[in-house]
Amino acid sequence: MTPIQNSAINAIRMLSIEAVEKANSGHPGLPLGTAALAYKLWSDYLIHNPKNPHFENRDRFVLSAGHGSMLLYSLLHLFGYGLPLSELQNFRQLGSKTPGHPEYRHTVGIETTTGPLGQGYANAVGMAIAESHLAAKFNRDGFNIVDHYTYALAGDGCMMEGITNEAASLAGTLQLSKLIVFYDDNEISIEGDTDIAFREDVGLRHQALGWNVIHVSDGNDIELIGQAIEKAKSQHEKPTLIICQTIIGYGSPLAGEESCHGSPLGRDNIEATKKSLQWDFDAFVIPKTIYDHYAELAKRGEVAEASWNALYAQYQKAYPELADEYRQWMNNVLPDLKAIPDLFKFDKPDATRNSGGIVLNKLAKLIPNLIGGSADLAPSNKTHMKNLGDFSADNRLGKNMHFGVREHAMAAITNGMYLHGGLRVFCATFFVFSDYMKNAIRLSAIMDIPVIYVLTHDSIGVGEDGGTHQPIEQLTGLRAIPNLKMFRPCDGVETAAAWIDALMGSSPSCIALSRQNLPQFEHTNDDYFKGGYILSDSKKAVSDVILIATGSEVEIAMKAKQILLEKDIDARVVSMPCLEVFEMQSEAYKNHVLPKSVRRRVAIEAGSTLGWYKYVGLDGLVIGIDQFGLSAPSSKLYEYFGLTADNVVNQVLDLIKKKL
Repeated sequence: MTPIQNSAINAIRMLSIEAVEKANSGHPGLPLGTAALAYKLWSDYLIHNPKNPHFENRDRFVLSAGHGSMLLYSLLHLFGYGLPLSELQNFRQLGSKTPGHPEYRHTVGIETTTGPLGQGYANAVGMAIAESHLAAKFNRDGFNIVDHYTYALAGDGCMMEGITNEAASLAGTLQLSKLIVFYDDNEISIEGDTDIAFREDVGLRHQALGWNVIHVSDGNDIELIGQAIEKAKSQHEKPTLIICQTIIGYGSPLAGEESCHGSPLGRDNIEATKKSLQWDFDAFVIPKTIYDHYAELAKRGEVAEASWNALYAQYQKAYPELADEYRQWMNNVLPDLKAIPDLFKFDKPDATRNSGGIVLNKLAKLIPNLIGGSADLAPSNKTHMKNLGDFSADNRLGKNMHFGVREHAMAAITNGMYLHGGLRVFCATFFVFSDYMKNAIRLSAIMDIPVIYVLTHDSIGVGEDGGTHQPIEQLTGLRAIPNLKMFRPCDGVETAAAWIDALMGSSPSCIALSRQNLPQFEHTNDDYFKGGYILSDSKKAVSDVILIATGSEVEIAMKAKQILLEKDIDARVVSMPCLEVFEMQSEAYKNHVLPKSVRRRVAIEAGSTLGWYKYVGLDGLVIGIDQFGLSAPSSKLYEYFGLTADNVVNQVLDLIKKKL
C-alpha cells in the first residue's frame, strides 16, 4: 500500500467517525473496519462515473449493512459525486442528504434504500438478475452493451437474517456469476461477540447454496482484496462471497468491541484514533492531495463511459431496431394502456385471479420488458405468462420467474430488479403471505418504485384452508403503509384498471384477487380508475342509504340493493377498489360519490372493520370480520360471518329506523 492510498483510506475513516461524533448518533465501527475494502473496490474495480451517476452500464454497489451509511457518504463525497462536505457535517439531521441509512433518490449515487438487514443483499440479487436478463436480450457478438457487476457489502447481521439465506439460495440456483458479495466478518453484533447466537460457517453455507467462496484473511490488505476480486471475476458459473476478516472500529481504542458499533466514539477516542492512524488534521479537513487522488481515480469511470458510448453508437448502426427497443426499455416507455379496449373485455363470471391472469397475458404482449413470477404458486396466482419461457441459469431470456417458497426474498429481489432499470416487474403469492413480504413492500413505498404485488386468495373465500390462509387484517395493514396503493377489484374491468394504474403510476401497488367466481358488472364510464365510484345509483335525488363495498362483497351489496328496492328503500352502491386512489381525487368528486347529506352508510368487506369508519361516519356501520377465519366451505363462512345480502338488508332496515 502506498502512502497516498493509506491516507485516502484514512480519509474515509476520519470523515465517517467525525460525522457520527458531530451528530452524536450513528455507527462508526463499520466504516473504520471496511474502509480499505471499500477503497480498493471503488478505486480499482467498481465501474462508476461520478459525473454521471446514472451511467447505464455502471456496476451497482449496495451497502446491505446500511447502518454503516457514513462509509458510503464518505466515498460519494471523496469521489466527487457532488455530495458536499456540509452534508457530511449535517449527518442524520433534519433535511440533510445524509440520513441515518442510505435512501434511494434522496442522495446522489445511492442505488437502493437499505437498513433493514438482508434487504440490500436481496436487492443485489435482483439487480444481478436484471443485468443477466437485459444482457441476454440485447447483447450481440462484439456488442456487450449490458455488461456489469453487482457488488454488495453485508455484515454479520445480514447473514443472520432469513431473507439472506432465501436470496442466496435463489442466486446460487440461478448461477448469477456477476454478483459479488463482500462479507464484513468482524464477529461482533450489538449484544457482543457473535458467538452468543451465531456460530455457523457462513462460507460453507454459501458453498452448499451454490456459491463460490473466497477468504481474505486481512480486510485491511488491499492487495489480498484485489486478488479476491480478480478471482471472483475470473469464474462465470457461480455468485461469489468474499469473506473479509475485519476489525470493527479498526484504529480506535474500541477496536473489536461492540461499544463502537452503534455509538459515537467520543472526542478522546477520536483523538486517540487520529494518533493511531497518523492523521494530523482537524475534523472534516481533507488535504488537497487526497482530493486530487480521488479525482484521478474517478477518471477511470469517465473513460469507461466514453468507451461504452462509442460502442453503443456502433451498436445503433449495426442493430438500429434493437437499439431503439433498448432505449424504450431503459426509458420506461409504455403504450397508453387505458386506450386499449381489449384489456377490458370479460364475458362471463370469473374469479378475479383468473381475470388478472387474462389481463397479465395481454399486457405481456404489449410490454416486452414485463417480467415477474410467483413464490411457487403461479398456477394458483394465475401469473404465468404463456409462451414467454422461464428465467433460469440456462435461459436468461425467460420472462417467468420461479422464486420458490421464498416470499420475503422474492419481494426484495423484485425491488432490486426494478431498481436496476430497464424492467417492469411483479411478484405474486397468496394474500395472507404478504405478512412475510411486509418489510420489502414497505421499502417499495419508501423508495416510491412501481413494483406490483399480486396477492390472490384474498378473503375467507379461501374456504376449507382455514384461518391460517384467510386474510383478515392484511387489507387494513397494507392500507396503513404510506404511498402504497391497495387494490381489491370486484370484477374483470376493475382488475384491468388496477393493473393499468399500477403500471402507469410511480408508486408500488398491491392487487388482491379472489379465488371464487364473481359476476361481471356493467360499467357506463371509466370512473373505476378513480378508486371509488358509483356502480349503481339510486333513482332518488338523495339516496336512502349508501352501500360501500370492495372485491367479492360488491356482489353482496348489489343483491342487497335489489332486495331493498322491493321494500321501497333506494340505495346507492359504491364500489371502492382502491381507497388510496379515491383519496387522490378532488373534494368535489369525493363528495359527489359520498355526499355528506347521506349519513346512513354501510361498508361491507370480508376483513377487519378498522379503517372503514372514516367513510361511514358516526351514524353508519361496518359489516366485516374482526376475528380469524375458520375452516369450512366459503359459502358457509360468508353466511356465518354475516356477509350476506339478507344480513345487509336487515342492518340497513335497523339503520333506517334510527333517527339521525
